[in-house]
Amino acid sequence: MHWNDSFLELFSRCVKRYRTGDRDFEGYYSPADLAFLASIGCQTREFFDFVEDFCEEDSPSPTTALLIAAVRRDYFIVEMKGETRKPTVTREDIPTFGDSLDGISYLPRILAKARAKLRGELDPDLMYGCGGDRKFLRDHGDLHPADFLRRVWAAGEDDSKVLKWLKGTGA
Repeated sequence: MHWNDSFLELFSRCVKRYRTGDRDFEGYYSPADLAFLASIGCQTREFFDFVEDFCEEDSPSPTTALLIAAVRRDYFIVEMKGETRKPTVTREDIPTFGDSLDGISYLPRILAKARAKLRGELDPDLMYGCGGDRKFLRDHGDLHPADFLRRVWAAGEDDSKVLKWLKGTGA
């Protein structure tokens, strides 16, 4: 089985469990599931957040969650050589909802979250691809969160590259 099939199968199992009323995600994962998630650089809580949002808001879809996980997995393998990091970027470390970059509100926040997501440093209480992120991406050209994440990866720490792309893409 390819990793993407394993991801979607686990997602489906977790959705079924969530829909039974079980919200204790720590009990969702077998040792094999934990090893699988670790192998793709995915934290248990971040996986659950995608399941929860899908069950509660019908977004992101399982395939969107998969594509976001694919970007993180690629970064984890290529850039980080499979080395994990502890989540260190908390709510206090990222810009607020009202902060702006070149007149674009929320952009500093989503950039900080995207970079922390790529590095596996996003605190479990934060989610890349949350409702606020999805709204921002919809409002700026209906961008896919995985595409945005790849652009942030390609730009490195250079916000101007993302800004240039963003201004050329949408409203």
